[in-house]
Amino acid sequence: MIAIPLSWYIVFATVLFCIAIAGIFINRKNVIVLLMCIELMLLAVNTNFVAFSRFLGNPDGQVFVFFILTVAAAESAIGLAIVVLMFRNRRTINVGEIDSLRY
Repeated sequence: MIAIPLSWYIVFATVLFCIAIAGIFINRKNVIVLLMCIELMLLAVNTNFVAFSRFLGNPDGQVFVFFILTVAAAESAIGLAIVVLMFRNRRTINVGEIDSLRY
């Protein structure tokens, strides 16, 4: 059995996090893409938690992942509901056009 070293997991999580940061800075127009980039950041953090938990032999990191996934699921559901309501009212999901609170 070939074991994957810890450094590969760290590099993978770093690449995921950098892609998410780049997605936020490059795309500032679409709300759905911004929410997906935030979820990608949480995925990178979860990867680090699981990798360090496995290599240190301590299950605490994996327990944190369950809490993070629960919060991420709730955030996704609420965020998508807000986006749907904004689209119904404004007929757009462009961040530049929905930056004010008035109709």
